[in-house]
Amino acid sequence: MPASLPPLVPRWVSLKRTFRFAANPIPIMYDNLKKYGPTYTFHIGGVKKGVATIEPSVIQHILQKNNRNYRKSNIQTGVLKKYVGGGLLTSEGKYWLKQRRLIQPGFHRDRLSELVQLMNQEIDHHFDAIDLEGPVDLSTSMHQLAFNIVAKAIFSTSISEDEMRSLSGNLNLLQEFIIKQVRQPYLLPWFKVSGLMKKHEQLAQITRKTILDLIRQRIDSGIAQNDLLQMLLDSRYEDSGEGMTEEQLLDESLILFVAGHETSANALAWILYLLSRHPKCQEKITREVDGVLKGRRPAFSDLPSLAYTRQVIEESLRMYPPAWVVDRVALEQDEVNGILIPAGALLIIYIYGVHHNDLLWDAPGEFRPERFGAEEKSSLEPYSYFPFGGGPRLCIGNNFAMMEMQLVLVHFLQRFQFSKPAETTEIQPMVTLRPARKIKLDLTRRK
Repeated sequence: MPASLPPLVPRWVSLKRTFRFAANPIPIMYDNLKKYGPTYTFHIGGVKKGVATIEPSVIQHILQKNNRNYRKSNIQTGVLKKYVGGGLLTSEGKYWLKQRRLIQPGFHRDRLSELVQLMNQEIDHHFDAIDLEGPVDLSTSMHQLAFNIVAKAIFSTSISEDEMRSLSGNLNLLQEFIIKQVRQPYLLPWFKVSGLMKKHEQLAQITRKTILDLIRQRIDSGIAQNDLLQMLLDSRYEDSGEGMTEEQLLDESLILFVAGHETSANALAWILYLLSRHPKCQEKITREVDGVLKGRRPAFSDLPSLAYTRQVIEESLRMYPPAWVVDRVALEQDEVNGILIPAGALLIIYIYGVHHNDLLWDAPGEFRPERFGAEEKSSLEPYSYFPFGGGPRLCIGNNFAMMEMQLVLVHFLQRFQFSKPAETTEIQPMVTLRPARKIKLDLTRRK
């Protein structure tokens, strides 16, 4: 039987839903999946045609088996690159492969273990300052903490509190503007005429200058530090033995900021939200933390023993994957599972939809960390769970993120307990999957 194009959502339907899609595309994608099946065609913003899918075998084909036929779309290599530079996240082809090979060793677990003391100090500093007089806004708190952790992991002692606050605010504003351009492409003329485009381009330049100044300060000091910037500075290309240029160092440092704080911050907020609403899981994970650590700071060697802690994180990433969608563009016509993928087609790989597919998961709306026990995990269908992406472009910082989340969660549980569960909140899919409103929790200090 010849391959055929996926079912098409009529263009007028996509146009009719444009503003709802811009505000929150997930309910519309859910309706489309019910009506048109697990792989369908639609018009993004009523303008650009895209193919959305939640089929693991199709996704594995795109991200892994035939990945050479698919590149990242203009959303990342164009729009995002314009504001955050040409680092790993936004580059393609031979240049991306060259940078990946250069930087990958810096994210091996042995190298990451050297950052644990620095991360522990930053987490201690943050939690010591939490005011328990009234509900704690954990959404904001986790964003501040995650940003400070990645800032210190990159620049260790050379970045000030004021610089961290400025960078965090600038990157949040840039992210919000980027998502508007992606979901509402018909507003591009207005963005240019109104001056919004120029305003955010200038904001991006200010952000880049701040980071470049920090890089130059390190180089001029001649003092090596045990952090990610030093790893970038020490990296050498195999063919030439040379290091990265100043511009490359700037691009890769900025990408580490962009990719390394927003995802972890939202993941941590969702983890604590879920634990507050599931007291039995909260009790079980607290018992594990107390039993393994007996009140001391976590070391890198402790992390493998915190098995249930990791299961809680993995189940939270299933329910609320920070990277809730990824995209690819087909370079040439392709076929998979009887589906015809035209050359130039934009593929929308809907991670949130896969993680909530009741054909793949039993009661996907329920929080069950036991799904990720060793035996259960080994039986998962490939690409039914992939919060860090997959294939050659698997997130280079996945081990850093898991280590960070385990450390933050352990410190939190050693210090605090929930007085009552958080109020329910909906999801807000931006570049990452955010809570629609702030997660506020009543906390008490553990004795």
